[in-house]
Amino acid sequence: MVLKELPQMLQQVRTLSSATAAVTRLHRSVYCRLYPTVVVQPDGSTINIRYQEPRKIIKLPLDLSTLSESARKARLEARKPRKKVKIMEEVEDNFNAKKYMKFIKKK
Repeated sequence: MVLKELPQMLQQVRTLSSATAAVTRLHRSVYCRLYPTVVVQPDGSTINIRYQEPRKIIKLPLDLSTLSESARKARLEARKPRKKVKIMEEVEDNFNAKKYMKFIKKK
């Protein structure tokens, strides 16, 4: 009789609450309500909408085919990673300690 109750006593009880769902996003395909979201258009203007997923901001992509050739090249260059420039400075050291020996007082 004690052996039958032992596995039930060793089971862990998992309590689901709002704290367990706050660790990561909710893995749902359909959400119950609409959430306030900011949509940023390619020209920089913003619109407040209600979106079905809990997101803070949505940024719409820019259509490069509508830009002029110079603006398109500038945008593509800005996307490339920048190379780090290393500045090597050479300091000329011509300090002569013997020149300042006359200012040191010996006791």
